[in-house]
Amino acid sequence: MLGEQMGEETGKVTGFRVIDPAGPQAEVSIHTKGKILGTEYQGRTTYTSAVQAGGFLFGEGTGVYMAADGMAVWKGQGSGKFNPGGGVSYRGCLHFLTATGSLSKLAGMAAVFEHSTDAADNVSSKLWEWK
Repeated sequence: MLGEQMGEETGKVTGFRVIDPAGPQAEVSIHTKGKILGTEYQGRTTYTSAVQAGGFLFGEGTGVYMAADGMAVWKGQGSGKFNPGGGVSYRGCLHFLTATGSLSKLAGMAAVFEHSTDAADNVSSKLWEWK
């Protein structure tokens, strides 16, 4: 069951590297700022994404949220599609592996996400607790 929205962030793609042109598969890094469970953080994420036979995308990644007095580390997966004007849109799930300080409530939590990137490499994401 989905709970309330627990977080939201915006940011920028900071790196893009093609790691398999035959796939094609790419590695993407992003830097974000946001708020989760009322705590402000800065985030860093790196994920790989590959175009699948049906034309959709499948990605896997890891990330860290760094608050003034704690941090949380997560792993996630999602399916996506190319947006008509450029960029991509993903839906998936994150699993919080460790969390400390003001983010300690996240440890062991799962969350579903919506993530979008536009043609100018701006990113935005929203998270909901998966109870």
